[in-house]
Amino acid sequence: MAEALDVYLKGKIVLITGGTGSFGHQIVKELLHYDVKEIRIFSRGEDLQHKMTLEFPDRRMNFILGDVRDYWRVLEATRNVNIIFHAAALKQVPDCEKHPLEAVKTNVLGAYNVKIAAFASQVKKVITISTDKAVKPINAMGMTKALQEKVMASDEVSTYKTENVVIRYGNVIGSRGSVIPFFKERVEKGLPLYVTDFRMTRFLLTLKDATQLAFKALIEGNGNEIFVLKRPACLIKDLAEVMANGKVEVLKGKIRPGEKIHEILVQEDEMRRAVEEDDYYEIYPYGNEDLPKLKRELPEYTSENTYRLNKDEIRAILEKEKFI
Repeated sequence: MAEALDVYLKGKIVLITGGTGSFGHQIVKELLHYDVKEIRIFSRGEDLQHKMTLEFPDRRMNFILGDVRDYWRVLEATRNVNIIFHAAALKQVPDCEKHPLEAVKTNVLGAYNVKIAAFASQVKKVITISTDKAVKPINAMGMTKALQEKVMASDEVSTYKTENVVIRYGNVIGSRGSVIPFFKERVEKGLPLYVTDFRMTRFLLTLKDATQLAFKALIEGNGNEIFVLKRPACLIKDLAEVMANGKVEVLKGKIRPGEKIHEILVQEDEMRRAVEEDDYYEIYPYGNEDLPKLKRELPEYTSENTYRLNKDEIRAILEKEKFI
C-alpha cells in the first residue's frame, strides 16, 4: 500500500478536521512521510494547535482555527483541498447524554457542512471517522455518529464528483478520554479501578491500526462504502487487572448512562451487503446483488464473538504502547 500512497498523496493538499485530536496526531505523523504539498489542521482549540505547531515544525503544516458547525469557515478551509479526513466530533458518551443537541450540532450538522463544502470545493475524497458506538446505538453519541454515517455515505447527490467513504473501528488504545489513560492515572495515584460490569468486552486497536484503515479506504474506496476494521477484544475486567498489577483493587462499579456490555462493529443488516477480507469488512450500499461475500457465517461482528485476548496478550500490547 505504501507505493500506492506515494503516488496518491504526491502534491496533494490534505485537510484534517478535528486535527488536534488523537487520530489527527497519528495521521499527521504518517502523512509527513509522504510528498504531500500541505496538511491543514482544522480545529477550535487554539492551545492544542499551538502545542501541535511545536510538535510538528514542518513548513507543510497549516493550522486553521474554526468549528465544523460554521459552514462558511469550513468552506474557506476546503479551498483547493484534495483529501479530507473528517475526525471532528463530540465523543464523550456521558457528555453527549447530558447535552444531546450539542452532539447533533457537531456530529450531524457539522458533518453535513463538511460534505457540502467538499462538494463546493470539488474535493476528490472525504474519509469520515466513525465508531462502533454508531452500530445499534443506545446513547446520544452513538445515535449522532450513526446519523453522521448516513449523511456522509448516502448517494443523495450524484452530480458531484466527491467520493465519501466512512471508516469504523472500536476503542483506540490511549486515545483522549479513553479508559486506558484513565486507569493508568488511577494506578499511579494508588486508587482502585472500577469496572462497570465484569462481563463487559471492548475491541482494542492502536492509532496506527486506525490510520492504516483510513489509508486503505483512501486508496480502495470508491464512494458510499463503510470500511470496518477487524480487531481482537478483551474483557475490561482483564484489562483492569493487568493494569492494576496487584497494586490497587479492581472493583465492580455502576454502569454509566448509555453504556453497552458488548460493542457491535457490523450489524445483521450490514452483514448481508458486506465483503469480508482478512483484516476488514467493506459494507456496500443497498442494491448490490453479488453480496455478501463472507469468510465465516456470523449474525453480527461484535466484541463478544471476535478473538478474545488473554491477560498475557493484553499486557504485551500495553507494554508495546508504553502504558505499563
